Parts: sequence; structure tokens; C-alpha cells
Amino acid sequence: MNFSKFITNSCLATLIVITLVTGACKKALDKEPMSNITPEKYLQEEGQLAAYAIARYPDILPSHGNWSFGTFGTDGNTDNMIVPVLDNKFIPGLWRVDATGGDWNFGNIYQANYFLSTVIPRWKAGGIVGNADNIKQYIGEMYFLRAFEYFKKLQALGDFPIIKTVYPDEKEILTQVSKRQPRNEVARFIISDLDSAALLLKTSPDGTKNRISKACAQLIKSRVALYEGTWLKYFKGTAFVPNGPNWPGKSKDYNANYQFPTGSIDAEIQYFLGEAMSAAKSVADAVPLVANTGIIESPNNENPYFSMFSAVNMSGYSEVLLWRQYGAGLVTHNVPVYAQAGNYAVGLSRSMVESFLMANGLPIYATGSNYEGDDYIADVRKNRDGRLNLFLKEPGQKNVLVNPSQGTHATLVEPTPKIWESSYDQKYTTGYTIRKGLSYDGAQANNGQGYTGSITFRASEAYLNYIEASYEKNGSIDADATKYWQQLRTRAKVSTDFQQTIAATVMSKETQDWGAYSANTLISPTLYNIRRERRNELMAEGLRFMDLKRWRAMDQMISTPYHFEGFKLWGPMKSWFTASQIVYGAGNSASVVSDPALSVYLRPQEIRSNADSYKGAKWTMAHYLSPIATQHFNITSTNGDFNSSPIYQNPGWLTTGGSTPTL
Repeated sequence: MNFSKFITNSCLATLIVITLVTGACKKALDKEPMSNITPEKYLQEEGQLAAYAIARYPDILPSHGNWSFGTFGTDGNTDNMIVPVLDNKFIPGLWRVDATGGDWNFGNIYQANYFLSTVIPRWKAGGIVGNADNIKQYIGEMYFLRAFEYFKKLQALGDFPIIKTVYPDEKEILTQVSKRQPRNEVARFIISDLDSAALLLKTSPDGTKNRISKACAQLIKSRVALYEGTWLKYFKGTAFVPNGPNWPGKSKDYNANYQFPTGSIDAEIQYFLGEAMSAAKSVADAVPLVANTGIIESPNNENPYFSMFSAVNMSGYSEVLLWRQYGAGLVTHNVPVYAQAGNYAVGLSRSMVESFLMANGLPIYATGSNYEGDDYIADVRKNRDGRLNLFLKEPGQKNVLVNPSQGTHATLVEPTPKIWESSYDQKYTTGYTIRKGLSYDGAQANNGQGYTGSITFRASEAYLNYIEASYEKNGSIDADATKYWQQLRTRAKVSTDFQQTIAATVMSKETQDWGAYSANTLISPTLYNIRRERRNELMAEGLRFMDLKRWRAMDQMISTPYHFEGFKLWGPMKSWFTASQIVYGAGNSASVVSDPALSVYLRPQEIRSNADSYKGAKWTMAHYLSPIATQHFNITSTNGDFNSSPIYQNPGWLTTGGSTPTL
């Protein structure tokens, strides 16, 4: 049973129908008809457990959706990738407290808790019918999925209620369990669930990597532990950590006397970083990287590293730990069409492109780097890190190598960037676009009917997690970190001498990379190059904003606006376009590109002066966490007195609907 085969629905009745339609239950003439199965009789056998768990995957785990650039577009609205309209979180005053909804919800958590509280007692009593190892597998999946959902809450809200079971729909009880637990306790709970999952999950549950495995649990444990360890380190001494000055949790009696389990925040940081190291090492030592031939494909030359991101069947790639399978005419998406065009208006930033090293391991500005400049996209790619060479598109390149006549929306040859277009289907927002996720098969380019796979987790992240966690914990690059870093750079066709890179790095020249900062201070060249490696390897894989938050890497924009830039439009590449394609003027409603007086580089969010983003992106501390909507205080309070609610608001936010941050 594959990740792709079900559409999630929270209703138990629908899950039962799914089980019937897919034949997940054992078929026997003497069984009670499925129409007679009640909730009390469900989750009694292996097939029902399998169906319930797999139905949760699409709601909880990342994968390609239709009519978007899928997971490859998730890094939009960061310093890596730019979209036409800037998110409100980068325009202080526009992100407000909602009256209802928001991240404070428990739907997916409830589904996981229902399963675990129902199945585990039955399992321990020997009441689940089926293969013992398979039963453990599906229980392990639900532990994993609860942990993954809780990690989303940790990132969005920080402190959060830890709820392990299903409660009756009674206000008094639900109000009591709404108490927010300190964020590090939430992280510890997530790690506990992942440890439980790892004990139960198989190494290869289905032979195709469409179901969660033990390695997935280990990888995400390393991700969660690294996240919390670095968050505590960089937000130490602020209201964003337990017991920090003005921590809002202190205002509630249930958190007023909180003490860290390890005795101090510093010891807690060390604990999480150590957990990240051990979990990451388990994966990195067991899973080899996919080979990179360095060749941009032709019909007779496959590059596994390139094709891994757009294969129809990803099960044969060692590095892929979990992927979602799609099927022609069944569950589909439109990533192949957008990968051949303008990436659904998600463009690479100049900052992202410039962060890639030269093949000799030097930054582009270093003496002897052999950098050719950025007058043309072709120049940008020369002598560079092999990942940039592979994944940065260039006009004139072939996008289709097989079945060219089978796609209704194929872009056979990469065109001049269509920066003037308004439709997201066609627009090249920055002039720089990627071919990560591009399929050379024209049959994939039927509008909305693509069925290339979607990577959910891959092992290279474990290599990166270990390198960073070990350095953050110990202040040095140990033997394992050295090995992993050199393996990544070897695969990228970059000199493995990272010490040469560190020595040549000038932090004052890296200021367009948000990851160069923590708490408004430029970090060391060593730590910066660890973060650079992570940025380059995980480009367009949806982890950038997560990293920026835990590094506290946006404080510098509180006082200094950041200007998102793309390619050098107002250089020789200007000749690629007609006058009508590059109309500019801050007060001109017909403008489609930014004024050259602002920069020789295209600034796609500063085209017209009436845009909220015209003066650049800014930040405010409150935006590191999401606000909790007013309704949640209202329904857990007495007589409308929000102070009586066990819930407290995040730092800098008010409880009033429509209000803006004060921090």
C-alpha cells in the first residue's frame, strides 16, 4: 500500500470505506460485512491499521500538490527563493492576530491519539489480528506521524500542550489540557515518540520506500533535536525560551516554577545537540549518497543525482528514505510542466546563486576563484559547484529528451526568462530558475497530469545535521563530520579541502545570506560554511525557513531592510528583451520590472512604489513564532476574561483579534 493511494479524511467512516475499496482488509466470506463495522470494531486487524496510517500521510507529510511547484517551491519567501508577492511576515504591521483558526489546532494530533489509545491496549492484550511485525510497523508509523505533526507545532508556536490521548468533548476537561508545556518539553516528547517509532518500524517495510522506516525516525529525530538545541542556543536570554526574561509561560501557575530536566538551559542545549549527533550518525553511516556523474543528461547518459529528484520510481536511489508515488490518471501533479517553464513563478535569488562555491572550493570573490561574473547566466554556471551547474537553468538547454510529442504543455527548449509575464504559469520571477525536479520525459508534461515521485526525506540531511550539531556542541569539526562533509563535496564536484574555503571566506562579503547571521551578529567563517553547505545541498527542498528561524537569522532586518534580487537584468542581458518586455518606472502601473536606478539586478518585489514591499523586507522579533488566534483564549476562559485562560500568547503578540506585534 503506497503513500499515494489514499486521500486523507478525518472521518472514521471514510477510512472504513477506503479499507473496503482497496482490499486492505482480509477478504473472507464468513466475515461480517464492512457496512456493519462500527468504530468499536474497527482497528482490530493488520489491514485496518495499515489503511488508517497511510491515510494520514498526505495531510501530515510534505509532498507535491497539484497546480504548484510542489515541494520545490516551498522555500519561496526566503533569501533562497523569491515569489512575486512578499509574505506579510516580512512587512511588519501586516501580519495580525487572527480572530479564529491559525496553527493552534489538534485535528491531526487527535487522529494519531485515537489510533494509539485504541490500538496499543488491544495490541498488548493480543487482540490485533495479523502479522506481528506488520502490526508493530503500523503502530510505529502512527508514533512517527504524531511526532511529525507535533514538530510542526513546535516550529510555529513553541510552547504547546502535550496531549497523548483522546478526551471527551467537555469544556472543563479540554480547558485543562490546553496548558502549554515549555518548548523543550515538547521537543523531548517528540523525541520520545520517535524513539518509540524506531523500536517498532522496519528497516525496509515495503521494499519500495513508500512507507515510513526506522531510518526516517532516526533522521527526523536528528532534525528535531538540532532544531531545539540551536533554538535554545540562539534565543537564550530572550522571552522565546523557558525561564528567559519576560517568558510568557511564567505568568501561569503551572509553569511558574519550571526547571529544565538537565538543570540549566546550557545543559539542555548540550542534551539536544548530542541527541542530534547520535541520530544523524545512525543514518549517515548506514545510507550512502547517490552518485553524481556531473553530466547534464542526454538520452544515453543518466546522472543518478539529477534524476533522483524527478524519477517516476524513486525506490532504487539509496539516499531516498521516503517518497510519495503518483500514478498516471490517478493521483497526479503539475511539477514537470512548471519545472520546464518558470517554476510557477518561484525564482532563485541572487543570494542563493552567489552562495555556491567555485569548483576549486573558493568563494566567488576570492583571488584565484576563476569566477566568470554574472553578465550572463552561462557565465554564472562556469567553474562552479556541480550542484549549481546541474540545477540552474540556462536559455537554450533542452528540457525534453524523450517523447517530445507526448506532452501538451512541454517547453522543449529553455527560453529567455519570461520576466514580463504576469501569469504564474509562465512567469520567471527573478530570471534564475531551477531544473531540480525537471523530467526530460515529454509524457510528463500534460497539464496537471505529471506523475513523477516526490521525495519526502533523504539521507543527505543526516550528513548535514551531524556536521552542524557536532560543531555547535563541541566547537570543532570531528572525524565523522570531516568524512561526511568531504563526501558531500566530492559528490558536488567541489574541492574537498573545506579548510581552504573557510580561510578564504570573508564574512562582510556574505551579508546577503541570512544564514550568515545569528542574533544580528555575523557568525564565524567555519560555522558559516557549515550553513552554506546545508543551504546549497538542500536548495529548494523546503527546509530553509525552518533553519533561518532556529538560527535566529533575521534580526538584522529589524533595522535594515533587505532587498530581494535576481539576475543582472540591467547588464548585457538587457539585450535579450524588447522595450515592451522590460517596462519600468515606480509610478507606472504598466511596469513589469524594477528600475535600474535601484539596482542593476532585478528586484521583483520593488517594481511599483505602491507595493508594500517596495522599500524592502523587514522583520520583527514576534514573527519568529505565530500568534494564537483570539477564539482559543475565548473558549478556554471564564466570562470572557482571557487572563483566566490556561493559554498564554506568544512573545510580542496580543490576544486581541486584528492586533499587530509589540515586539
